[in-house]
Amino acid sequence: MTDSNGQNDNQDKTAAAADPVVSKPYIMPDDPEPNSVEALTKEAADARDKMLRTLAEMENLRKRTQKEIADGRTYAIANFAREVLDIADSLQRALDAVPADTKAAADPGLKALLEGVELTERSLLNTLEKNGVKKFDPSGEKFDPNFQQAMYEVPDASVPAGTVVQVVQAGYTIGERVLRPALVGVSKGGAKAAPATSE
Repeated sequence: MTDSNGQNDNQDKTAAAADPVVSKPYIMPDDPEPNSVEALTKEAADARDKMLRTLAEMENLRKRTQKEIADGRTYAIANFAREVLDIADSLQRALDAVPADTKAAADPGLKALLEGVELTERSLLNTLEKNGVKKFDPSGEKFDPNFQQAMYEVPDASVPAGTVVQVVQAGYTIGERVLRPALVGVSKGGAKAAPATSE
């Protein structure tokens, strides 16, 4: 019997040696155990961070959308206004076509016609201004390529070089943008314009 008991003991030892011993895996200190206080605290901090980022993105989107809506309202009529400027130019050319001495000596019918054209032009410019379109006349100012387009140079030693001495066509702005630059003649001679000094 001893033999049989000895064989059973050897078989049990061999079977036990063949099965691997499973031990608890090592957990890094940065990776806390699931459902532990550290894990829940880290998860809450991550969720809070994601929430704050989402709120910031939504606030930026709201501001961007408001700016786009405001720009849309301001600049939506730009193409229409640009075409209406041709009408304003035609009215101005009609008034400029009549010499000053003819206006003074005109019969009542011609005077009434000229006054009607002036009134129509003034009304058109007021309507444009109510919608954010403003006329500007840069006569006597330093040439600014952002608002003016130089058509030619005029030799004039009485003014500094680079000064607008003639306006061929008035310019218009809409909001903060140039709708149409002014067409101008710029002085060629004269002293250089004094640079702006900051004190």
